Amino acid sequence: MDFIEKLCDPVICMAEGKLLAQGSLKEIKSNENVIEAYLGTGLKNKTL
Repeated sequence: MDFIEKLCDPVICMAEGKLLAQGSLKEIKSNENVIEAYLGTGLKNKTL
């Protein structure tokens, strides 16, 4: 990730051929839409 941060500014994140987010690597890594698209929601939306 250090390489990407040094090489790319801004970082563009795409999912299913569409722009999902654009910004610094820090912004992309904390973007809820990016997290959901690449990692899923896990227990976030489940009621226990």
